[in-house]
Amino acid sequence: MQLMYFLLATAIGLVIPLQAAVNNHVRLLIGGSTVLAALVSFGVGTITLGLAALLTGQRWAGLANLSNASAWQLGGGVLGAFFVFGSTLIAPRIGVAAMISLIIAGQVCASLLFDRFGLLGMPLREVGGWRLLGALLVVIGVALVNFGDRLPR
Repeated sequence: MQLMYFLLATAIGLVIPLQAAVNNHVRLLIGGSTVLAALVSFGVGTITLGLAALLTGQRWAGLANLSNASAWQLGGGVLGAFFVFGSTLIAPRIGVAAMISLIIAGQVCASLLFDRFGLLGMPLREVGGWRLLGALLVVIGVALVNFGDRLPR
């Protein structure tokens, strides 16, 4: 079962650059608006998730509990919109590889903080030397992806 989760995470990573490129094409198609391209992406995504919920028999009655949610608990949608908008804006300007490498570095650094301190109720996980070395190697990878062509050959 663990292998399936690793494969799913890898598949998600593989489609993020694809999503940025597709959203950029939508942006060009609709006249250059990054905000509207992100809106189209979220609209299609909302329809897709609604159909998936219907097909898998999700209990829609649970949505009534959202009236008890704090504003921060609904912030995932804002964060998702920031990601889709930002990647649609940035990818054509700095390149997909540069953008994704920086996103991954940010994700690794923030994830270590979530693991170490159990932020927002996430399980505590040890952040030892090997994990910090891995994060440092990611940062070095970002530097190479973004500035490696400037190094002497």
